[in-house]
Amino acid sequence: MALVLRDWPDIDEVIRRMFDGGAAKSMLRVEEFLDDKTLVVRAELPGIDPDKDVDISVIDGALRISAERQEKSEHKGKDSYRSEFSYGSFTRTVKLPEGATEADVTATYTDGVLEIRVPVAEPVTAEPAKIAVTRG
Repeated sequence: MALVLRDWPDIDEVIRRMFDGGAAKSMLRVEEFLDDKTLVVRAELPGIDPDKDVDISVIDGALRISAERQEKSEHKGKDSYRSEFSYGSFTRTVKLPEGATEADVTATYTDGVLEIRVPVAEPVTAEPAKIAVTRG
């Protein structure tokens, strides 16, 4: 497993969230690595329903993961009542390898972890073409 070093394609989002407050709460934690010839992106998303709470799209060569979490708990006792809720939306953008398309992307959700796999194509290297120079 090789780590993939990437630039920060979502730095604007990080800065926006810092000014909105709660950057630590709203960041979607992901790990990204190469598994043979496949880019693997894993995101921690416990307690969500992937069918209704997650949106994965490919836009301009980037993978965009959006999720929304809503949790609510109530405790009713004889003389007491306690209700807690938490909610938030999360978005993360990851630059895709050259030539990747939406058709190449697959996603699974198991035990609170969203895993997205994108095949990485071999780079096409063309032989240098020799250009003839004519005399004028």
